[in-house]
Amino acid sequence: MWKSHPKALPYLFLSEMWERFGYYLMIGIFTLYLKDVEAGFAMTEKEAADLYGTFIALVFLTPFIGGLVADRYLGYRNSIVIGGLLMGIGYFMMGIHDITSLYIAMTFVIVGNGFFKPNISTLLGNFYNEEQYKEKKDEGYNIFYMGINVGAFICNFFGAALQILLGWQYAFMAAGVGMFVGVVVFLLGTKHYGDKTDKKGIQEGDMPFYKIVLFILMPSALFGIIGWFLKGVTSDVNTNSYIFGSDSTDAFIFACIPILFFYGSLYFKAKTEDKRPIGALLSIFAVVILFWAVFKLNGSALTTWADRYTDREVTGTTEKVFSTLVQSKEITYEKASTELYDKNFRLQKENDEVIKVEDYPIYFRNVSKEKLPAEGSKISVWATSISQSINPGWVIIITPLVVAFFTYLRSRKKEPSTPTKIAFGLLISALSVLVMVAAVHIGNNGMEKVSVWWLVANYGIITIGELFLSPMGLSIVSKLSPRNITSLMMGGWFLATSIGNKLSGVLASMWDTYEDKTDFFWINFSLLLFATLLMFGLLKQLNKVMKEKGIN
Repeated sequence: MWKSHPKALPYLFLSEMWERFGYYLMIGIFTLYLKDVEAGFAMTEKEAADLYGTFIALVFLTPFIGGLVADRYLGYRNSIVIGGLLMGIGYFMMGIHDITSLYIAMTFVIVGNGFFKPNISTLLGNFYNEEQYKEKKDEGYNIFYMGINVGAFICNFFGAALQILLGWQYAFMAAGVGMFVGVVVFLLGTKHYGDKTDKKGIQEGDMPFYKIVLFILMPSALFGIIGWFLKGVTSDVNTNSYIFGSDSTDAFIFACIPILFFYGSLYFKAKTEDKRPIGALLSIFAVVILFWAVFKLNGSALTTWADRYTDREVTGTTEKVFSTLVQSKEITYEKASTELYDKNFRLQKENDEVIKVEDYPIYFRNVSKEKLPAEGSKISVWATSISQSINPGWVIIITPLVVAFFTYLRSRKKEPSTPTKIAFGLLISALSVLVMVAAVHIGNNGMEKVSVWWLVANYGIITIGELFLSPMGLSIVSKLSPRNITSLMMGGWFLATSIGNKLSGVLASMWDTYEDKTDFFWINFSLLLFATLLMFGLLKQLNKVMKEKGIN
């Protein structure tokens, strides 16, 4: 597999694998940690989902500036190393049980990812810009993407075991170790990078950095502050008079306005030969926002589904295997006093009144009476965070098949264009949501737990869509971007991801407001179907631009 690709690919593959090991380990336990009332921060579902959405949004917003700094000043190697070290420190700090430390740790991760993420993807593209590798670019990004998901698959087993055995802080420390290993692996491949990591410097027509600070970053910060304090119209639904749902959401959306304006100006100020490629990329960025809004529910709403609505009990041989690997924990079925309930299961109204719903642990609240264990007995359930490994597990299985499929089509001169792959990726992703609609019906709208195979099926289908879309997105940015702003446009791809991530948090924060959970998933389906129709509508023009550039 490696012989027909650049020698740097294995090092970039492995460094990204370890970086994603750390990131997805952290993401897999993040909302569970926030909601833990004993060792976490006792946040409600809405509070945790909102903070999660803001966090992952900012994680993918900073690549905008990180890519620009790498292009002009630091170069790719230095930026990747600095970013990796900052992220590793942030993961270690997350284990400190203090809200201020948590926010500082999140800041380190946010800034670090801004330096790491766009630049390692751009560096990979630099190698495939060479004539001998150009036809292999989509395949190279698929292999690279599989590396991401190897790390994302294995990390949750480590995270679950460490959390059960030692506590949250050790799981976060493991994420930090993974990140530092990724940095070491990246440095080991230095001799294979040549001049591909060099900065491009300031090119003719580039906006000076002081202007970026004055006209983009400072206005973005100012708009964010305005969004935080500006209030909308109070109503029965919007009791706190937020414009978009919460202070942080309002601030984020307002802060994005100057950055979106900047990317729009790139199109209007571009050279004639660059105008259409930049316009094509911006239109793709706009469409894929809706994909990320639904896909990133894996760390919030779908984690809640795994935790509350999925039958996670293990028995017999399976229980022995899980308990041996420390991937399961015991839950005791017993009636609790009001005081014990108040301590362990705090549900809040707007006036902070504690509401008593049931007298037994939350896992048993939607188990039918005939399936309830005897009073005082224990059952074993697999750790919720393991559900986060289902998607990357599918990626590892399906990636070789997708690569082989497109290789076969390429050999017959029938390989679809990259925009066409993205359009079908959106369509397939929309179909995956229908699995969850069926799961809600089977579970009588959450009244009964359902099999984990519903989650497995949902993730399996959306993974095919993901493989048609996400690595193809990285590839098309590398193909169409003008050379002097490649990292900046890669930052644009991550900006679209960022906005989608925040929208995902907004969707997830409304989970408890839907009495009928099918309505929640129908909205997700509608968003993806709308994105699919938009992408197919743009396809003719996008393929025309690709043809003009002489690429597929």
